[in-house]
Amino acid sequence: VPSGPMPGSFGRPLPRPDGPDKVRGRTPYVADLEVPGAWTGACLRSPVARGRLLGFDFDPDFDLDRVVLVRRQDIPGANRIAMIVDDQPILAEEEVRHCGEPLLLVAAPDPQTLAEALAAIRPRIEELEPVLDMEASEQVFKEVLIEKGDAPGVLERAERVIEGTYRTDTHEQMYIEPQGVVAWASESGDRVTVKGSLQCPHYVRNALVRALAIEPEDARVEQVATGGGFGGKEDYPSVLACCAALLARASGHPVRMILDRSEDLAVTPKRHPSLVRHRTAVAEDGRLLAAEIEVLLDGGAYTTLSPVVLSRACIHAAGPYRCGHVRVHGRVVGTHHVPYGAFRGFGAPQVCFAVERHMDRVASELGLHPAHLRRLNLLRVGDSTATGQVLAESVGSEKVLERALERSGLAERRWGAPRTGRKRRGVGLALFFHGAGFTGSGEELLRARAAVELLPDGRARVLSSSTDFGQGTEVLWQAIASEALGAGVEDVTVAAPDTAAVPDSGPTVASRTCMVVGGVLAKACRELRRRLEAFDPSPAPFRERARRFLEEGGEGRAEGVYASPPGLEWDEERYRGDAYPAYGWGADVAEVEVDLDTFEVEVTRFLSVVDVGKAILPDLVEGQIRGGSLQSIGFAHLEVVQTREGRFLQDRMSTCIIPGTLDAPPIEVELVEEPFRHGPVGAKGVGELPLDGGARPWAGGAPAVVSAIEDAVGVRATHLPATPERLLAAWLEQHPEEVP
Repeated sequence: VPSGPMPGSFGRPLPRPDGPDKVRGRTPYVADLEVPGAWTGACLRSPVARGRLLGFDFDPDFDLDRVVLVRRQDIPGANRIAMIVDDQPILAEEEVRHCGEPLLLVAAPDPQTLAEALAAIRPRIEELEPVLDMEASEQVFKEVLIEKGDAPGVLERAERVIEGTYRTDTHEQMYIEPQGVVAWASESGDRVTVKGSLQCPHYVRNALVRALAIEPEDARVEQVATGGGFGGKEDYPSVLACCAALLARASGHPVRMILDRSEDLAVTPKRHPSLVRHRTAVAEDGRLLAAEIEVLLDGGAYTTLSPVVLSRACIHAAGPYRCGHVRVHGRVVGTHHVPYGAFRGFGAPQVCFAVERHMDRVASELGLHPAHLRRLNLLRVGDSTATGQVLAESVGSEKVLERALERSGLAERRWGAPRTGRKRRGVGLALFFHGAGFTGSGEELLRARAAVELLPDGRARVLSSSTDFGQGTEVLWQAIASEALGAGVEDVTVAAPDTAAVPDSGPTVASRTCMVVGGVLAKACRELRRRLEAFDPSPAPFRERARRFLEEGGEGRAEGVYASPPGLEWDEERYRGDAYPAYGWGADVAEVEVDLDTFEVEVTRFLSVVDVGKAILPDLVEGQIRGGSLQSIGFAHLEVVQTREGRFLQDRMSTCIIPGTLDAPPIEVELVEEPFRHGPVGAKGVGELPLDGGARPWAGGAPAVVSAIEDAVGVRATHLPATPERLLAAWLEQHPEEVP
């Protein structure tokens, strides 16, 4: 790991190759693709949360020969979406399990005919009573138990036990571009191509292979420019791609399936709602003695990605704090809501909110400053996490906390002191950590691959299925490859993520792109550089040497394969050991103003200090942190997503509110670097921002905002989002003698 300034491309701004066309509006997204002869496809969806599908009624005045229908019996392969658990059908079978579930597929030559066809078909459904309360559900998708020491015994003997219950509602990704794909099928139907707005091309290919009963080489998936994902385009594109491919196969035409915003909001996966209970034994000086934590997540109608969301949630549930006795019991259960799935943070934001709010509660009951309590208990080098992982390196916990306190002056401020006036100001703090890469042995099972090849003109081309959906992966690959090759950034180009042309680098999720895939890419580039220097060790320009190397018959392609850092051990059954190779660390401080007439909250300042290992491209890291921080502010008190009878009520952008320009406070960012020796030049991918060791700022953002609200008005908010209605209700409950 280099110390001091990094060489060459690293550590300085680089132009994004996708920037000029995006700024000028020239970048073609999936809706812009010119597809001669394309038909338009759609799903006929369930209007109820649960029922028994009896059949369909067709309007005799509509000529069904004008369209193509695909029923579940028309699916040549398995009527299942290839995911962690094969329980989600492409088209509903006997039982309908959520509002908006696909029942029938329809394609037509034009949108008008398609709309008429959908209006002419009515499903016959015997409605059944849905289960919509996760606490009442008896269907368990996954259960996790983590035990360290003897938490129940210590709690039973403890003199001081502090309890708290914390909830978060669901949360919409609100990517700027809705879900969409275009599918082509060969005349025989045994080969398909899908282009779309997606995060994980090989996931989609696997789903097509399963549904169409074809060979992997006969399914081709290509990502086109993608307008945001935040996890929302991890699993759902597999659903949409299977539907479009089935319609293309049945109709003999290319088929577009592009959701409008209302349909996207109504049927796509969102963040899991959560209920977290803490019981904590504490010493009078504030030391954490034991923690017992219950985590409950609503998984919705099908399993989707819920097992790994729960896994990460449970591993992070005890927070970045030292505690000798921990017991975490987690469950994700089935309900008749739309299936919940991946969203930036992947289960950690829910438990981070709970543990940080609980730390504020502990501090309040012990009469301690929240900053002092965190200083006293934070994990440091040599300490062990809830899974028993001993932290040996790259632990920036103390640095990020001290820098945040120094810059904000929070440690010298009396937190929770009585405030006066109709508008009251407060400051809040949150500390957080986040594991980089897949949990446990996940990366070993994936064995991610990336390659580099020389082109005839002497440039090097990066081959990876890791996708760029706004975070800057393309320029990151240029930076890593140029340094490892000893070339200029202008000598490196990046291939489009196309399963027919690039190796499987694993999904673009879990904060793994920079640390895991970037490391594999660097390995491949170093091997190619070794060959070039053996051929010609002169300082001649890279392209000149590369052209001559190819002309002389040199092997111009090199591939790297992931290997875990030595010494990692993980017990999947007991959830013990090294859960992640490295962790990112951060501390957020938020300042707010609360209006006691309306209980509206304005965030007036936001500070995020994060340990990124090494910031390969600092300007992009800081940009990601600012964007993530604003997202955290929305999660904290603005973004309301409600359900009624299993249906999302916020079904358009005018009702599904996200923070806008006027909601954005000044956001200050400071990068702390505690290098991870197994990452590219020390970088570690943290926080669901798979870029340059980019940090996960908003894990602590929401609890920092709500902590500041408590500091301002003395109201302990335990349910996100902390809307004016919830703050007023909490005031009336906690201050019944005082009218606000």
